[in-house]
Amino acid sequence: MKHIVIIILLLWSFNISAQKTYQRNYFDDGILASEGWINNNQKINYWKFYYTNGLLKSEGYYLNNLKTKYWRTYREDGTKLSEGHYNNGTKNKWWLFYDSEEKINHKCQLKNNQKNGYCLMYKNEKLISAVKYQKGMKIKEWTDYRSFKKENSLKDLQ
Repeated sequence: MKHIVIIILLLWSFNISAQKTYQRNYFDDGILASEGWINNNQKINYWKFYYTNGLLKSEGYYLNNLKTKYWRTYREDGTKLSEGHYNNGTKNKWWLFYDSEEKINHKCQLKNNQKNGYCLMYKNEKLISAVKYQKGMKIKEWTDYRSFKKENSLKDLQ
């Protein structure tokens, strides 16, 4: 009987230490700096980060202390800066980048934090060019739809 009680106490204490907790971190002046879930000293699930002026800086998900899924970032004035996908802590897939008026400036395919694929460039919400990158290096640019379509498959833009 004594052994069973010890085993139950050990399992119970392990369960308590392994529970996830909600954590808030503050700047020296007491303003909220970040908030989100912690499990075994690692960030998990949804997190928010703030500027010292109290406005949202970024928000998104963590898995085992690495950014994952969809993230949004904001400028210090609160306007959207960028949004896109993370996988194991690196930017991947399509990312949208905004100008100071929150209009899309460009959207790019990224792989391991580098432009890798197409970037579509906009001005006043109108497509003005397409640029192809490979491992961060610019390969080619098109300024008209006809030449782009002639040399590329539109399936590559998915």
